Amino acid sequence: MFPVCVVTKPFSTARRPKRRRFLIFLCPLNPNNKRLRNCKVRNLEGHRIRFKMRPLETLPPTETLEIENGLSLVPRVKLNLTIHPSLPSVSKPIDEWQLKRALIDFLKASLSVSVTVPEEDLQIKRLKDLKKRKRDEPVAHGALFIRDIRFLSSKKKIEEVDNEEEDVKELEKKFLEWRSYVAEKMDGIELNLEGVKYNLSVEIPASDDFGRMRKDWEESYAFRNRGYSRGGRQEPDTIVLRGVPSRWFAEPRVSSKPSMLVTHTIFSTFGKIRNLNVSEDEDLAKGMDEDELDIGIVSGLHCKIIVQFEKYRDFYNALKVLCGRSLQKQGSRLSADYEVTWDKDGFFRNSRSQNQDKSSKMQEPAAVRYRSEASRREPHVSEFTSNDTRRKRFKE
Repeated sequence: MFPVCVVTKPFSTARRPKRRRFLIFLCPLNPNNKRLRNCKVRNLEGHRIRFKMRPLETLPPTETLEIENGLSLVPRVKLNLTIHPSLPSVSKPIDEWQLKRALIDFLKASLSVSVTVPEEDLQIKRLKDLKKRKRDEPVAHGALFIRDIRFLSSKKKIEEVDNEEEDVKELEKKFLEWRSYVAEKMDGIELNLEGVKYNLSVEIPASDDFGRMRKDWEESYAFRNRGYSRGGRQEPDTIVLRGVPSRWFAEPRVSSKPSMLVTHTIFSTFGKIRNLNVSEDEDLAKGMDEDELDIGIVSGLHCKIIVQFEKYRDFYNALKVLCGRSLQKQGSRLSADYEVTWDKDGFFRNSRSQNQDKSSKMQEPAAVRYRSEASRREPHVSEFTSNDTRRKRFKE
């Protein structure tokens, strides 16, 4: 029997969403209760009780993680779609609605577990001008999001707490196998739309494949760690996040641009931060046209976040949790399907060297000025000769 505590949890209403209200309720003081995490908890005497967030190592790939500022990381499966015509000489534009209906029906009927996907989670961008298309180019791109994956975790696994780490590893293996199964099942299928046949290619995006990214940085740093180095063994410590709404990382009622303070507070959930950079992601929408894959990207509304952690373990856990999830804001229906990867270019190392070059250039004029003044003094001749006699200014 656990003692009783008072829990204060913020919530919003539809009538007055701007007003901050709190829900107060009594709850058994059980440290394993998930509802107590990220809530303000006090005992009946009024003393604050702190509950640490669940260790990221024990977070299953099918569970939502609540972080600061009303944000949540919601699990989902993302698959990139590419549609080629069976006959390269096809000249009829593809029907987006029929393509969506064919894929939705396939997911319902052809998988081992029936999956229902809303139309808004199936994004298709077709090539409108087929006359400009080359023979080997696709007629459409797309992305499929499967957000309801609760069937992968059974009730028995959720209730057990003793073997939590083993259950997480088993569930993670089950999740990866099922994602690969869906991708292989859909890859190469033939779609018949109004008498025209198309071939579908499906792949898991690189930003969602944590195993592939881990292999890449291990191979990359294996060459750097060869031989003797003064700094010891090198490991990655920086993640790059692109395509998240700027206003979710901004100070409310102050600005719509992302704030360093708010961003630092949010990402401190994953560990201690060494360096942080937040900027508008202008490159995300630069050079885009109507026929590209990215859908719904508007310049200036999204930001790019680069976070450098002090420990490799925090970097590892943060990247693993961010892979295969979407960002959601409390009170908003929007899901931010961002892209996350590890820093391959050494952003903070390069920026530090650039700052050193700028400081050396700023000091250069002063050095030149000093040398010029010194050169002016060099031709000065002493008033005394070698015979210690005063130089004669006039002839006698």
